[in-house]
Amino acid sequence: MELVDLSADLASTEFGVFKNTLANGGVVKAIRVQGGASLSRKQIDTFTDIAKNEGAGGLAYITYTDGEVKSPIAKFLTDAELTAIKETTGAQDGDTVFFGTDKRETVNAVLGKLRSEFAEHFGLKDPNKVALAWVIDFPFYEWSESEKKVDFGHNPFSMPRGGAEALAAADTDEKKLAIVADQYDMVMNGYEICSGAVRNHNPEVMYEAFGVLGYDRAYVEAKFGAMLSAFKFGAPPHAGCAFGIDRIFMVLQDESNIREVVAFPKNGSGVDTMMDSPSVVDDSLLKDLSLRIEE
Repeated sequence: MELVDLSADLASTEFGVFKNTLANGGVVKAIRVQGGASLSRKQIDTFTDIAKNEGAGGLAYITYTDGEVKSPIAKFLTDAELTAIKETTGAQDGDTVFFGTDKRETVNAVLGKLRSEFAEHFGLKDPNKVALAWVIDFPFYEWSESEKKVDFGHNPFSMPRGGAEALAAADTDEKKLAIVADQYDMVMNGYEICSGAVRNHNPEVMYEAFGVLGYDRAYVEAKFGAMLSAFKFGAPPHAGCAFGIDRIFMVLQDESNIREVVAFPKNGSGVDTMMDSPSVVDDSLLKDLSLRIEE
C-alpha cells in the first residue's frame, strides 16, 4: 500500500476540506486498500478512531464496488477529480481509497499507521519473510510547531546535502526545509534496526548550519567548542551506522516487544525487576554527589 500524493490532482477542487488544506500549504494523500470494499461501517469507524489518535480530524474514503463510486464525499468532487483519484491511486473494483489531508508530517503519520493496521487486518504481513528497506533523504531542518520556527530535524551534526553552498542559498523558510541531510536508516519488517549518517566534519559548514537559524559563531563555540577544536585539526570525512542487534532478533523471533529478547529487560513501568532498579537512595549517597531530593 503506497502513500499517493493527490495534491496536484486536486489543486482546483472546491471540496472545502481539501481546498482549505491545500490553500494553507498542506497536502492530500491517499492509500488504496485492495479489497477494502469488504470493510463494514463498524470496521471503518475503528480505523477512523486510529486515524484520529494519530492527529487526523476524520477519515474520508471512496469505495469502488460493482462499477460504482460510493462515498460520503463523492458528491463534492467533480467527475474529473474522481477519475484522477482512481487513475492516480490505481483503484479497482472492490477497493477502497482512504484520504489523509493536513500538514505533510501529520498525513504521513496517519496514513503510515493506517497502512500497518490495514496490512494486519487483511493478513498481508508474512512473519516468515524479512523485508529490508533503506530510508534516506531526511530533512535537515523541520518546522517546530512549539517554537513556531524552523529548527534542526534529527540532529545538527550530519552533513547537509550540498554543504555550505546549499546552506548559504537557504534565504527563506521554504528553501531551508528543502535541504536534505546525508542521513539514513534501515528498516526491517517495519522496525528501525539501523541509523547512521555522513557526519559534518567541516567547522565552516557547522557554523553555517547554525547561522541559517540565527545562531552566531560564539553560540556554536560555547555549545560545541571541544568538537569544533578537534575538527580544526583536520578530521577526515567520515560516516557510519549502528545496528540494533536486539531489534533484529526481536523480528527474527517474531516478537512484538523488545523486552522478550534482551538480557535485563525493564517492565512496562520502567523497573528492572532483577536489579530492583530504580530504588530508594540513601541520603549519605546523595550527599556524596551533592544531590538532594525535592518533593
